[in-house]
Amino acid sequence: MKKLLLVLVLFTTVSVISDLKMNKIVIPKEAIRFRVIANSDSDSDQELKIKVKDNLNNELQSILKDSSSIEESRSLIKNNIVKLNNNISNTLRSNNMEEKFTINYGNNYFPEKEYKGVKYNEGEYESLVVKLGKGEGKNFWCVLFPPLCLIDENKEKTSKVEYRVLIKDILDKYFNN
Repeated sequence: MKKLLLVLVLFTTVSVISDLKMNKIVIPKEAIRFRVIANSDSDSDQELKIKVKDNLNNELQSILKDSSSIEESRSLIKNNIVKLNNNISNTLRSNNMEEKFTINYGNNYFPEKEYKGVKYNEGEYESLVVKLGKGEGKNFWCVLFPPLCLIDENKEKTSKVEYRVLIKDILDKYFNN
């Protein structure tokens, strides 16, 4: 009886540890992040940030859809920075906003962030960063390469199992070839 109980405890422990490791999503060292920082935390500034993020995400998806390497993604982003700048200008204009903004592709500072129980360290990361106005509000961020930006967008429609499988498939595609 003691052996059976010991085996069950050991099996449960291994299962829990294994499940925790599966849920931990680590951004690869070679990644391109994407960040949109709102002017402030006011409702209107946060709504504007979401509109800018949504329009840029759509544009970036279109630009990067066939990219199969980080080098190709870098080149596509650099070659389309004017298009992305125009996208932001058009979004602001269509929302009757005259907000100033900056767009920067390069190494940019990211503060420490915890997401789904995983801590992401602060530091300088290769990224596309849009700062609306003073850039003092909450921000949106994700990873453009490998393409992890839209995975959590439909979290109510996606189960944890599908989420983990999708991330594993994406990481396998770009890093295990």
